[in-house]
Amino acid sequence: MAQVVVTVKLMPDSPEIDLKKAAEEAKKKIIAFAGKGDMRVTEEPIAFGLKALLIIFIMDEKLGSTEKVEKELATIHGINSVEITDVRRAIG
Repeated sequence: MAQVVVTVKLMPDSPEIDLKKAAEEAKKKIIAFAGKGDMRVTEEPIAFGLKALLIIFIMDEKLGSTEKVEKELATIHGINSVEITDVRRAIG
């Protein structure tokens, strides 16, 4: 089976949410789901000081749906919504 690159967007409740803390907790949950692998976390400005977390990680295609990790990420304190914005097979 192939590896897939998954992009997930975490939207906080407000600009006051500590994104660094939320990102660390999200990393732990993603590692528990997909195992250790390459991961990148960036912040995307939205409006009026609000920033979303964009996390890109690699997982094995045999894990199937990302629904389980989405539900886990939604339990992070201060996160309003979780959206998988992109899933594509890795080349190479």
